[in-house]
Amino acid sequence: MKLIKRALILFVSAAVLAAGFYLLYMRPRHVVPILMYHAVSDKGSGSLYVSPENFSRQMAYLEKSGYKVISLDELVSGIREGRPVDRNSVVITFDDGHEDNFTNAFPVLAKYGFPATVFLITGYMGERKGYLNWDQVLLMQQSGIAFGAHTRNDIYLPAISGDPEKLWREVRGSGDDIHDMTGKPPLYFCYPIGGFNDKVKNAVKKAGYKGACTTNRGSDRFNRDVYELTRVKVTNSDTTKPLHFRAKLSGYYNLFRSMKSPE
Repeated sequence: MKLIKRALILFVSAAVLAAGFYLLYMRPRHVVPILMYHAVSDKGSGSLYVSPENFSRQMAYLEKSGYKVISLDELVSGIREGRPVDRNSVVITFDDGHEDNFTNAFPVLAKYGFPATVFLITGYMGERKGYLNWDQVLLMQQSGIAFGAHTRNDIYLPAISGDPEKLWREVRGSGDDIHDMTGKPPLYFCYPIGGFNDKVKNAVKKAGYKGACTTNRGSDRFNRDVYELTRVKVTNSDTTKPLHFRAKLSGYYNLFRSMKSPE
């Protein structure tokens, strides 16, 4: 009987400690995951490519598992206003503006009614093979896809931060291009390769963007600073390793992954 009592006490104590750890340490550190995609294509290799089949499976998983896909603007508004966002929420973003975002990803997003933000290298649009043209951008915009600025020439911004005019052309100029071609000013910016410093960040603020996305760079792993929004890169292996994908969607991935210098 004494052994049973002791075992019960140990069990209750462990449960109380676990609950306390979760409520006091883990829960306040939850971060709504911002998923980062680039190309959705079979014509490529490496972590910047997700096959159309795997992308479709990943989106189907979000739908089936009850995740609430929200816009980047809804997330940032919640952060700015100190308003809680549903803990099962997730944001979808794409970098660069690959044409396959239109041909392969857009139909899947439309199927589920998922919002997303595509960050455009505006100097490439309609000029380089494999990138979106402005007609495709407009069609996606009409269906609720948002577009953000990703510079004009995919330049690593810390490298030009000592040249204010060049930095401004890349930061503000890319936003002006989107406004001119779509009729809507982009609300958000994305640092190429995630790189930024104080000069770059200040230029983004001065240009009027409401926030900016990076990768896993910076010191704010909990996305309290809307100009240093860390994101979670999604790869093909996340389809074959469902536990890994669940970890990325958990809201606690940032808590345990390594962070890089912003520059």
